Amino acid sequence: WGVPLSLSRMPVESVYGVFELGMNRAGEIAPLSRMVRPHVAIITNVELVHLEFFASLGEIADAKAEIFAGLQPGGIAILNRDNTYFTHLETAAKAAGAGRIISFGVHEAAEVRLIELAEHPTCNCIFADIDGQAVTYKIGAPGRHWAINSLAVLAAVKALSADLGLAALAMADVLPTSGRGARHRVDYGDGSILIIDESYNASPVAVAAAIETLGAVEVDKLGRRIAVLGDMLEMGPASPGLHADLAPALVSAGADLVFACGPSMANLFEALPGHMRGRYESTSADLLPRVIAAVQAGDTVLVKGSLGIAMAPIVRALLELGPNSDANASAVRG
Repeated sequence: WGVPLSLSRMPVESVYGVFELGMNRAGEIAPLSRMVRPHVAIITNVELVHLEFFASLGEIADAKAEIFAGLQPGGIAILNRDNTYFTHLETAAKAAGAGRIISFGVHEAAEVRLIELAEHPTCNCIFADIDGQAVTYKIGAPGRHWAINSLAVLAAVKALSADLGLAALAMADVLPTSGRGARHRVDYGDGSILIIDESYNASPVAVAAAIETLGAVEVDKLGRRIAVLGDMLEMGPASPGLHADLAPALVSAGADLVFACGPSMANLFEALPGHMRGRYESTSADLLPRVIAAVQAGDTVLVKGSLGIAMAPIVRALLELGPNSDANASAVRG
């Protein structure tokens, strides 16, 4: 009900409207697109998500291409040039009557291209070519994935002849929200704990990106990088392998301890080197006290998992470790 509710609540005087059209099965995006009737349609990526309901990545690409079903005649499609399915989606957009297709990414053929990225612990500094216009800007969220997705946003701004300069400046105020990368620092013991809240959702590419972000955090010699991970749901028969395949990313990121919960995360836990194994439990409720007992001042703790695994209570418990509970937790800005 998100799209119809958002449409009904949009003020009559609105000049622009931005809508996210989500799905986990084929046939869900097309009717939503026909409601919204977008002038610009963006597909950020095609990755391994919702595999329980799709036989292949190609089927996921087709489901995402349903966004073109309601595209205004002559409308604009913005596509990730780095993705394997770019040509597939480009063909679908043209067949739906798109008047222009704009690509973004690091690919040398992308019209909106990342030229240089300086990744910092709490932000990104970006130099990009936005359809022929050089732009330098900062985005208040760390991680390469944020930088790439910001290109799609600026591509839309430029395509609509809106103020590209103001949009680029506004990127500095873009902060990860609760469950989607928000950072909190909590006073604890003789120091503090940094909490990275990624508790809202999880897929192989999203977890890998979060792990990379954890690896980029600077910790002192006493601090540790701790990953607390719950199952990635809707992965289908490939689920055991997809979970186990996360182990190399954790090793590369320099994770010191990994806590895991959920039936599929058992596969990851077994794939980890012994010294990285914090604790495995079948549920997040059982894992919570193990995590709380293990954290120390100086630690950085990443919490991530699908919504159905209920990782948010672990985040709340970590926030309550400070002497003044939530009042003592401060958001970390880029």
